[in-house]
This record gives sequence, C-alpha cells and structure tokens, in this order.
Amino acid sequence: MSAWRRYDSPLLPAFHERFEERWGKGSAPFLDPEVLDQPMPRAQWINIDTGAALAVVPIWAQDDAHRAFALFYLPPAGDIWLLRPGLNGYVESHHLQDITLRNDAFTKAVKHAESFLSGATGP
Repeated sequence: MSAWRRYDSPLLPAFHERFEERWGKGSAPFLDPEVLDQPMPRAQWINIDTGAALAVVPIWAQDDAHRAFALFYLPPAGDIWLLRPGLNGYVESHHLQDITLRNDAFTKAVKHAESFLSGATGP
C-alpha cells in the first residue's frame, strides 16, 4: 500500500516557504497561503511515512491570466523540486472554452503527479 495520501486542505505553507528560500521573497504569489483568493484548481498529496509532499498548482510569471500547472515536490530533507508535467498552458478567464482548456490541463497535470507518486516512468 502506498504511503501517499491526498490532502484536500489549504496548501501546505512549506511549499511557499521553500520556494521563496530558493528563488527569493515575493517570487511565488501562487503559493502564498495568506492570499484569500487562492488560484484554483489545485491538488496535493502527503507521504505519511516520510513527510514528503507533492502539489499541482497553477503558476504564472508577469501576466497572471496566462498560466500553466506545475508540480512541486517537497523532499523530506528540505528543498523544493519543480517537476515538469509537459505542456499545459491555459488562459484564466470565465469563457467556457478557456475553462475547458484549464480543466484539461489540470487533469493532465494530476495524471502526471499520480504517475510520479506510483513510481511510473512512462507517460
């Protein structure tokens, strides 16, 4: 049985803390637990044996309307790893077509995360 468990609660603050430790203060508004309107959708898992964690989170650079999903892995010993789930960009808007593309991109990123958790190496 896998030690990974889905954790459907607010994003763990360690994702934000470790990201900013590595890439600088203010570099991760998409991970900030203090932001009331968290970017969605997102998913996260915790390894109950090791304390490691994995999250699928929408990210952006300067233009917060143009986003993609990233996988962030927190190894038990510290640090943060960015895992690439492939091309999954989308535009954040209220148009049905954009919402459909966002949901498809999220599904693809979650499948990539589940493959990582299960140890699978293929697509």
